[in-house]
Amino acid sequence: MEKPSRRDVLMAGGTLGALGALSVATPAQAGSLWTWSPAGSVAGTGEGADPRWVWDPEADELVASLIDRGAVPEVNRLLRTWTKNGQPLPAGLPADLRDFMERARRMPPWADQGKLATAVGFNEKRGLYLGVTYGFASGMMSTVIPREARAVYYSKGGADMRDRITKTAKLGYDIGTSNAYRPDGEMIVTCVKTRLAHAGVRHLLPKSPYWNKVADEEIPISQADMMVTWHSLPTTVMQNLVKWKVPIPPAESEAFLHSWQVCAHMLGIKDEYIPNSWDEANAQARQVLDPILAPTPEGIKLADILLNMGTIVPGGPLRYVTKPILGSLTRYVLGDEIANWLQIPREPLWDGVFETLWEPFVAVREGLLSMEKAPGALQKFYWAFDEILRLGALLVLSGGDFPISIEIPDANNPNYP
Repeated sequence: MEKPSRRDVLMAGGTLGALGALSVATPAQAGSLWTWSPAGSVAGTGEGADPRWVWDPEADELVASLIDRGAVPEVNRLLRTWTKNGQPLPAGLPADLRDFMERARRMPPWADQGKLATAVGFNEKRGLYLGVTYGFASGMMSTVIPREARAVYYSKGGADMRDRITKTAKLGYDIGTSNAYRPDGEMIVTCVKTRLAHAGVRHLLPKSPYWNKVADEEIPISQADMMVTWHSLPTTVMQNLVKWKVPIPPAESEAFLHSWQVCAHMLGIKDEYIPNSWDEANAQARQVLDPILAPTPEGIKLADILLNMGTIVPGGPLRYVTKPILGSLTRYVLGDEIANWLQIPREPLWDGVFETLWEPFVAVREGLLSMEKAPGALQKFYWAFDEILRLGALLVLSGGDFPISIEIPDANNPNYP
């Protein structure tokens, strides 16, 4: 079988891992108090307002106006041609949108090009692990974030899950490229378009009677919502790499965090909510992410769709990685409780294989353990683990050889008007 390229693996990492970034994320439970201090943020200061009641007013007002005046179809058509960070905005955009986008595309003044360059090296060395962690530590986690799992079915993208997941893959792919934030890269474009898409969902989803029947919020995608999704990505990924004892130099660890800090800013998250260190990220995640994880009927269905993505792309590479293997990997990465919530059946063979052999496999790959001293069974399954890594867990795209356009929605899921 032909080995997938690094592009395949990174795109696969985004396939599930960025699901939350382009769908509706989930805030902390209504009863919890916001106590995290802005002193631990990249801003170092702030009002300390509860982010559950903070959205993105500039983008929200603008996009609501675009939707209400019927401008979205033409705007989306024009923005399909805007693909590179340094590319001029297309002619013909409404003046208010152009002004907003010119401001929104600017990198934060605290962005460190040296750290972003170091992050490139980290992504290149750890791309295979990132494919698995974005997919299973992050992506499958999104299915047990209740408001996200519910809302995905009622927003426009829920009408075509393959298209939705294809678009969500782009964020995870773009941030791992060597030119992510450079003029010839695409990460800034992806973030700005995602910010506009989020504003569209905020305006439209509250109009859905189906969403309103299950929602326990009036407006989705608050600043807290976005931070929940953010923590399901870099914070959760780094926690798993540490758990697997992957040796990561401190400078690379810090650089990986910095690339995601910049991403958060570009998505419209206020600097006072973006953690300035892994310690602060872990502390914030314990407050806003960990307590809200729970099963929902929608999340169970979404997880099943994701674990069956190989059958959605006939003839794709995933025909070599079966649903039982993917289910067992989900159980290993996220634990029995979440796997049981998602009604993932136990697989006696593969559950035991991952539990027993995954960390020795990582140790062999990292040169920390010789194959001769590794468990004998690892030699039998090493090829399978290596193949799972190379396929990037759930490879939906074969490298994304076609344009992927993140667009502003102009309606909710037509199947749930």
